[in-house]
Amino acid sequence: MIIMRQKHTLAAAIAMATTLGVSAASSAADVIEACEDCADSMTIVSWGGAYSTSQLRAYHEPYSAETGVEIVNDESSAEAVAKLRAMNEAGNVTWDVVDVVAADAIRLCDEGLALEIDPDTDLAAAPDGTPASEDFGDLLVSDCFIPQIVYSTTFGYRTDNEDWADATPTDVCAIFDTETFPGQRSLEKRPIANVEWALMCDGVAIEEVYDMLETDAGVERAFAKLDTIKDDTIWWSAGAETPQLLADGEVAIGSTYNGRLFSAIEEQDQPIAILWDAQMFDLDGWIIPAGLSPEREARAKNYIKFATDTQRLADQAKYISYGPARASSAPLVGQHADLGIDMAPHMPTDPANAQNTFLYNYEWWADNRDDIDAKFQAWLAN
Repeated sequence: MIIMRQKHTLAAAIAMATTLGVSAASSAADVIEACEDCADSMTIVSWGGAYSTSQLRAYHEPYSAETGVEIVNDESSAEAVAKLRAMNEAGNVTWDVVDVVAADAIRLCDEGLALEIDPDTDLAAAPDGTPASEDFGDLLVSDCFIPQIVYSTTFGYRTDNEDWADATPTDVCAIFDTETFPGQRSLEKRPIANVEWALMCDGVAIEEVYDMLETDAGVERAFAKLDTIKDDTIWWSAGAETPQLLADGEVAIGSTYNGRLFSAIEEQDQPIAILWDAQMFDLDGWIIPAGLSPEREARAKNYIKFATDTQRLADQAKYISYGPARASSAPLVGQHADLGIDMAPHMPTDPANAQNTFLYNYEWWADNRDDIDAKFQAWLAN
């Protein structure tokens, strides 16, 4: 059932990515609803870097300009689950809207740490009246999750590696091939993606990866493969780190989010290319923490309704190469707002980039994350 849903989700994402076009925009003033008895400030938590900048320009700035609401940006999304658990235990929730990946949204929802959302009441309909539940479709993977984007974790590499003797990586297993592709690597300091890629590159068929990870032997096999490059790896915690490490020449190849690589390549003109093979698709979006005062909850819902409407999701895709989560948003996206380049070829869901993808199983990770995290950190410390 999980696999069927993921295939449907990916098909929908690719369909959206291939219908990019240009259309008229609706202004913020036209769509922000009046919000009486709402808080006049809010803290929004996200991931930082180019991604937070895209949200600032597409969502925060127009919302604040029309409402006068002060938005404080916090870049703690990587620690969202742990921090929300601690806030809830202390009875002091200081965040109003939090950007999380789908697996973390499922965990937070299951633990009662996020509000349930009625998409057809709390979210805007599409411009043609299509209810939000239909417009988002299968991307509504949790009762508490409001999706923004389809993105991928993939690899970037320097195009001027003199030690590579003109070799160019064509598949994800290049990360483990230190003979052909010598140099430091960078990998995220968490098991997600790393253990899947490790098993794939150790000969496990894609469709058997999660079955293998259900066993202690499978987890150990993944760590054993990662052991082969452990001494050559810099471990990152923020998505902006790998692009900077690549730009500084400190690593030759490393994983990060595709939008961060787009920014480094197209906006900063760095000698970097993207290795799309086995890119890991995922969903990212908003949750509203449970435990807010009525005024803060009302403000958070007012913001969310605006920030996830058709035009706003299309606007974000003008600043970063992530596919918008609403079907109605895709036709509104054309060129980068500043660079004037067509965004379609840079989307992870573009058919040319999605020839061999790994469908990240957010439901499996929601169920197993704490256990695998603990094993990964123990392995990392040895």
